Amino acid sequence: MSSTADQREQDLLKKRGKIPVHIAIIMDGNGRWAKSKGKTRVMGHREGVESVRDITEACAQLGVEHLTLYTFSTENWMRPVTEVDALMELLVRTIRKETKTLKKNGISLKALGDLSMLPAEVRNELDESIKATPKDGRMTLNMALSYSGRWDITNAVKQIARLVADGSIDEHDIDEDLVEVHLSTAGMPAPDLLIRTGGEVRVSNYLLWQLAYSELYFTPDFWPEFRRQQLYAAIKNFQDRERRFGRVLEGAITE
Repeated sequence: MSSTADQREQDLLKKRGKIPVHIAIIMDGNGRWAKSKGKTRVMGHREGVESVRDITEACAQLGVEHLTLYTFSTENWMRPVTEVDALMELLVRTIRKETKTLKKNGISLKALGDLSMLPAEVRNELDESIKATPKDGRMTLNMALSYSGRWDITNAVKQIARLVADGSIDEHDIDEDLVEVHLSTAGMPAPDLLIRTGGEVRVSNYLLWQLAYSELYFTPDFWPEFRRQQLYAAIKNFQDRERRFGRVLEGAITE
C-alpha cells in the first residue's frame, strides 16, 4: 500500500471512532509461522521484528500514546538454551539498530519486568537506548521483558509490605490506587485494547491487573503476518464495541 493510501486509511480510522490510548500486544506465533514456512524458529523471531517495526510506526502515526509489547515472558526462560541465547542476541541487535529511529520519531523506550534476569549486555543496551530516546515522547514503546503479571503483582505487594513494616504507611492505607503506583506500569493508563496473535485465546500471565477492563482481540494471524492492515482491523473492531466498565449506560433497556 502506498504511503498516500495508508494515510487516507489512517485518517478514516481516526474519523470513524476513538483511537485506543494504550494498546498491549501478545506477539504469538513466530515459531509456528517459521515451521509453516520450513524455517527455523529463530527465523520466525527475526521476521517478527519486521512486524514490531511496522506496528510501532503505525501506532505512532495514529496517535496511540502507549504501545506495550510482550517481548519475553518469565516462562520463556524455560525454552531451549540455544533459542533463548539466539533471542537475546537478536534483542541486542534490534535495540541497537532501532534506537536512532525511535529517537528520530520522538518515541520513548521503556522496559517492564524483572530486568535483573537479563544478560548484562542486554541490560546495558536497554539502559543506553532508554536514555537516548525522549523522556516524554509522542508515544511510549514499552517492552515487557522477563515479565509476568504474577511477578508484577507480587513485586508490588513486596514493596507495599516494606512500607507497612517500616511504618511509612498503615495497612488501612492500602487500596487499588496504592497497588497501581507500585506496578511496573505506574503512571500509564490501563490498556484499552489487548491484541493477541497466533490463534490462542488466553492472556498468558500478561498484565493481569491492568487488563481488568481492556477489550480483548484475538486473531489467528501469526505475529510475522500481523502488519498495519491487521492492526487497523483490530482497532475497527475496538471502535465497534460499547465499553461500559460494569455500568449500565443511560437509555439501556434492563429487565
